[in-house]
Amino acid sequence: MNLQVNDSRTVARGGGFFQEMLSLLKVNVREYGMYIALFVIMLIFSILTDGLFMSSRNISNLLDATGYIAVLAVGMTLVIVIRHIDLSVGYAAGFMGAIAAILLSQFGLPVYLTIPIILLIGIIAGLINGFLVASVGIPAFVATLAGMLIFRGALLRVTEKTGTINVRDDWFNAIGNGYVPAITQVGGLSLSALVIGAVAIILYILSEIRNRRNKIKYNFEVVSGSIFVLKLVFVSAIIAYITWILAGYNGISWTVVIMLLVVIAYHFLTTKTVLGRHIYAVGSNPEAAHLSGINVKKITYVVFGSMGMLSALSGILFTSRLQSASPTAGTLFELDAIAAAYVGGVSAAGGVGKVTGSIIGAIVMASLSSGMNLLGVGISYQYMIRGGVLALAVIFDVMTRKKRG
Repeated sequence: MNLQVNDSRTVARGGGFFQEMLSLLKVNVREYGMYIALFVIMLIFSILTDGLFMSSRNISNLLDATGYIAVLAVGMTLVIVIRHIDLSVGYAAGFMGAIAAILLSQFGLPVYLTIPIILLIGIIAGLINGFLVASVGIPAFVATLAGMLIFRGALLRVTEKTGTINVRDDWFNAIGNGYVPAITQVGGLSLSALVIGAVAIILYILSEIRNRRNKIKYNFEVVSGSIFVLKLVFVSAIIAYITWILAGYNGISWTVVIMLLVVIAYHFLTTKTVLGRHIYAVGSNPEAAHLSGINVKKITYVVFGSMGMLSALSGILFTSRLQSASPTAGTLFELDAIAAAYVGGVSAAGGVGKVTGSIIGAIVMASLSSGMNLLGVGISYQYMIRGGVLALAVIFDVMTRKKRG
């Protein structure tokens, strides 16, 4: 397959290969900046911890601990894209995780019924927020703050008699603690993990080639063949390395699988569908979107309903990971999700942000916590450092928008 496209539609940039690289980095600084930041953070912590940070066990635990926040960050990205905020997601996740625990442990419902019920409750909760914001006209900050307090009280109510609600369902607990069966070991590595990684690389390469051909077909600007091949090799190498690390421990966890499925589904939704284009149109300019025939209220309902569903999924992941539900579940989840979204490149002005970026943002924040824990940094300093990173991300957003403006 010929990846090099010698066509007048391929961007011809003067100054050679390195000049084109610098130009790409400058133009796409918002998108590439977070990946560079993640690489630098991992490199620094690997050096400071003598390689312990990048050990198979630590990376596997880091990704599993990121799962429930990453899922929230995906939904929060879309909420911020349409110029709103949702403060209720943390305790909504905690409450729905507690309901899942009650249905499983006290009512004896099977997992295959419990999960759809909890997701449906989450959608309904999200639609109520959407109704208050889109139809009643209450500012999202106030409407979801009310929701946060209601879910906080509801969580305390359902857990007040027993405190912590233990879950003993092995199938449910495997969601947060289980791994894809290894099938067999190859040189001490999980074969299933290696196969999943290989399939991911193949799908990524085929997707990029198809996107490039479509752009050329419709006379859109594309990078030169050499830059394109370098990108394929670089990203494929990262996927292969992460797969190799995970395969050296217990393989790929079900939490990571769920996280990846959510990202793939929402990436497709936001980049390949009319609904996705409408979401970004509403975020860029709600008035113009309305005048162009887009139903802004409908988009608001969809985004908040989606956020509610992902809150429920986050609650399931968190409860499953701890194998229990507690009165403190969901505390500060919303702030972690908002931080992940902003660090991942979503714009405070709306209309800009990618769900893939929100996952990177969640991993960046989790990497900071994991690395500082390994170094023995006090919790007080950890909060200050993470706050500083969030502030820098927003400053970066403001500065890049000023330059473009």
